[in-house]
Amino acid sequence: MRSLTVGTWSFHLGDDPDAWKKNYDDSAWRAVVVPHDWSVELGFSPSCSSGTGYLPGGVGWYRAHVSREGLDQAEGERVRLVFHGVYKNADVWVNGYHLGSRASGYAEFSFDLTEILSYARDDDLVISVRVDHTDISDSRWYNGSGITRAVALEVHPEVGLAEHGTTFTTKVADRASATVRITQALVNHSAESRLLGLRHDLRSLSTGQVHVVEQSFELCAEQSQQISVTITVADPELWSDEDPNLYQLTTTITYRGQDSGAVEASWQELVGIRVFAFDPDRGFSINGDPRALKGVCLHEDAGCLGTAVPGVVWLRRLVSLKQMGCNAVRMAHNPHGPELYALCDALGFFVFDEAFDEWENAKNKWWQGHNVYPPRHEGYAKDFPLWHDRDLASMIDAHKNHPSIVAWSIGNEIDYPNDPYASPLFEEMVGNNDASKPESERTYDPSRPDIRRLTTMAGCLIDIVKRKDPTRPVTLAAAFPELSSITGLLDRLDVIGYNYKEHLYAEDHARFPRRPLLGSENSHGYDAWRAVADNEFIAGQFLWTGIDYLGEAHGWPVHGSGAGLLTLAGFDKHTWHLRQSWWTEQPVAYLVTRPYADDEIDKSLRSHPVARSWQPEGGQPVEVLCFSNCDELSLTCAGSPIPLTYDEVQGYWTAVTTVGAEPLMVEGHKDGQIVRDELVERGPAVAISARLWEVPAEWEAASTVVRPVDGGVFQIECTLVDRDGHPALGEAVVSAEVQNGALLGLENGDLADDTAFSEAWRRTLEGRLVVYVRGTDETAVRFTSPGLPEVVLHVS
Repeated sequence: MRSLTVGTWSFHLGDDPDAWKKNYDDSAWRAVVVPHDWSVELGFSPSCSSGTGYLPGGVGWYRAHVSREGLDQAEGERVRLVFHGVYKNADVWVNGYHLGSRASGYAEFSFDLTEILSYARDDDLVISVRVDHTDISDSRWYNGSGITRAVALEVHPEVGLAEHGTTFTTKVADRASATVRITQALVNHSAESRLLGLRHDLRSLSTGQVHVVEQSFELCAEQSQQISVTITVADPELWSDEDPNLYQLTTTITYRGQDSGAVEASWQELVGIRVFAFDPDRGFSINGDPRALKGVCLHEDAGCLGTAVPGVVWLRRLVSLKQMGCNAVRMAHNPHGPELYALCDALGFFVFDEAFDEWENAKNKWWQGHNVYPPRHEGYAKDFPLWHDRDLASMIDAHKNHPSIVAWSIGNEIDYPNDPYASPLFEEMVGNNDASKPESERTYDPSRPDIRRLTTMAGCLIDIVKRKDPTRPVTLAAAFPELSSITGLLDRLDVIGYNYKEHLYAEDHARFPRRPLLGSENSHGYDAWRAVADNEFIAGQFLWTGIDYLGEAHGWPVHGSGAGLLTLAGFDKHTWHLRQSWWTEQPVAYLVTRPYADDEIDKSLRSHPVARSWQPEGGQPVEVLCFSNCDELSLTCAGSPIPLTYDEVQGYWTAVTTVGAEPLMVEGHKDGQIVRDELVERGPAVAISARLWEVPAEWEAASTVVRPVDGGVFQIECTLVDRDGHPALGEAVVSAEVQNGALLGLENGDLADDTAFSEAWRRTLEGRLVVYVRGTDETAVRFTSPGLPEVVLHVS
């Protein structure tokens, strides 16, 4: 099988009823590279929806011209056009033939072009796509607009694998031996019976060891057949979060073609050998080893890039989460792009793949600020009755061979109280953050849909999942388990996820002793983590969220959620370091300060933010916080010790002192290792430090899974520095000019900065921003800022 990426397109923002025609003149349209998100190219506006980040949608057209000769299609070969995701309501034409549509913006879909190509009279294969995202209050978070994921043309032999025809399953495995099963759907499109030779090569990427199985059989004309083969692997390289070992599975088919010549075709994909379990008493385990899921929820935008996120940008973000101690990702609340799953395989993240945020009835969509009435009710619910079966099956087909995926989630907070389902069993129903709702929105209203309907619908979705993949558990993120555990919604789930309901863990474990439990969505507090660490029966937690995201904004000009441990720019927040001190075994010591107030009750970082500040402030006392997991800690200033006290509620060390002229130093000891941190007085900016981000050496192999897709995308981290080379005080506007390349965007992570993402300048946030560039070894980027010397960085 050969695959050709369709990356270069012509784009027009606006509708044109004739743009589907093959001979339509698109010469005046703008050239873009797909994946592409047009919404982030437009300006923020308070007239747009707060839920989707105050960015507009609209209707857009894409057209691509592909050389038929470049496909090198031989007689009998089949051609398939594959879209990994178009947001949304896509209609597709090829050479003027309307092939169909797809409502979902997240589903992979494809079309067989073989017959249409046989009618073509010239070399120009024209693909036209109309995208309709006029309902911009369709979600509770930002989803982008356009062909936001990759597009490919695949050339298949006349006899070969059906689409997503390979299923790789680990039957049993330990460190001595593993048994895996390869099940494949083969199809013969020809009018003749074919005698096939089938060969499987399973090669370890770490050791190079290859296991080969060969067989032959006859496949009747215009028929399909499913075959299975079992392989025993001695001394397998098992996949886990700590050792994400992968195998390359190559399937080769040989047969005699129409001209009696030999035809040979191969298909490749990366797979992993592992077994896992969710136990109601012992939590989660991988390959027999107990493991707490230290997870985060992720939406799929990256600030100025929108949802057209290159894989290398995800790589930078995921590496940071991995270094923090994270080992799991929940795809919130929809299937994501293929590059993210490939990276989770390569880096070692357990994945909960989630299909839906709403079913047949729409949830409230906030468009004037979070929880500000009245809501709107646009979105996927109108498409769910017709498309849910195909969309759920599409997610499983596309992702089933990823070793990282350990559960399929059929929904998020479908049971949110009164949104819109209701029950007389509770007089007042309040969700996770709805205490301020109007009274009419909290009390039982018999005119609302009955919540018992959800149990029936869940059963239908569970049946679909079990039909497609009986090897993984089915889960759901419950917002109101107090009621859902009574109505039967949770009865058939293999793993039950609770959103922000840690106080129910012990009681419900006793009520339902045979049901594995975990936190499918959790706050960042230390108590929420201790609920996992102190209770073996809880499989883990997924923080809301790992990274800030566009949308779900509380009010203009803030256009996103700051719930993450990383900013939109991918920089670590102070809470990243606190979480690292809880989640990693490596020694951690990190200092921050804040003004001291002895009457404070809530010492959380959200209520009382901290900073890396050590500036003289007239002798006023400051509170020093140290995030550390060390066995021994010593805090000093100018050689004088400062006593530290551990806060059992917040999970960090504290001290009270005054700022001195000398640096504040902390030294920690853990398992024979020493770690140090210091705070120093910072001066004004005298220069811009521009550094090209490179993947750490231990994760270099992971970059190979995305490099062929988006090679040539560079990430440059810019930091304002003072005369001593330390991060400087204050902010500055930084401009970027690219030579021999293209500027993709600048992101500072400031959710209140409504500067258009299309601008070539941006103000720093805490002295930092990241610049995304597409280029080659000849690309250079010139950085300027008023009053600072210019900097030129060559990306080679």
